[in-house]
Amino acid sequence: MVKKAGTKSGRGGAGGARALKAKVRKTGLKNSSRRWLERHLNDPYVHRARAEGYRSRAAFKLVEIDDRHRLLSSGKRVIDLGAAPGGWCQVAAERVKSTDEKPLIAAIDYLEMDPLPSVALLKMDFLDPEAPKMLVDALGGPPDIVLSDMAAPTTGHRQTDHLRTMHLCEAAADFAISVLPPGGHFLAKTFQGGTEAALLDRLKRNFRSVHHIKPPASRDESAELYLLAKDFKGG
Repeated sequence: MVKKAGTKSGRGGAGGARALKAKVRKTGLKNSSRRWLERHLNDPYVHRARAEGYRSRAAFKLVEIDDRHRLLSSGKRVIDLGAAPGGWCQVAAERVKSTDEKPLIAAIDYLEMDPLPSVALLKMDFLDPEAPKMLVDALGGPPDIVLSDMAAPTTGHRQTDHLRTMHLCEAAADFAISVLPPGGHFLAKTFQGGTEAALLDRLKRNFRSVHHIKPPASRDESAELYLLAKDFKGG
């Protein structure tokens, strides 16, 4: 089914990963499925994630954002919303120096996740009314950083997908504002779509700076963006 049309060395956003040229034969696959599979097979971030032991290519989105904005540092406590399969947890645990004896990461997803060292995992829907308190309890106190890579399952209709993911982003923002101490940070996935003015206004009132970010690891054709709100004002 898969045919390699040759490889060549190359350097790019994925830190020098080998540039592959895998082709997928048209054996019963829809064109959209074939294109997705070819893109996945040729994605240098996918290959780098495997080589470096990360559970997903999404790990490099957080790596790139944190390298620039310096959110994660030793001893910081982190809550990760929509954590499956765990790539962001791995990055966060490394950077805050979380340990099994003193976990500094609490993560939640309704999807199954294999256990991760030094991470407290909750298998439940973040929108469950009990989830916020359970996360803070699992962490042993309020977080310094709230991360959210939550996105609703896509329907193929861009505006619908944007609205559904914005609902999750707003819920994550409500949670962050309710639990962060002064100086805390909030990072969440959103989609381009133009219906987030109220959320941006709320974040700007509660944080000292708010940015839209599209890290290099986010595919060019993807409508996803990340909202970064830094330095919670508190109160």
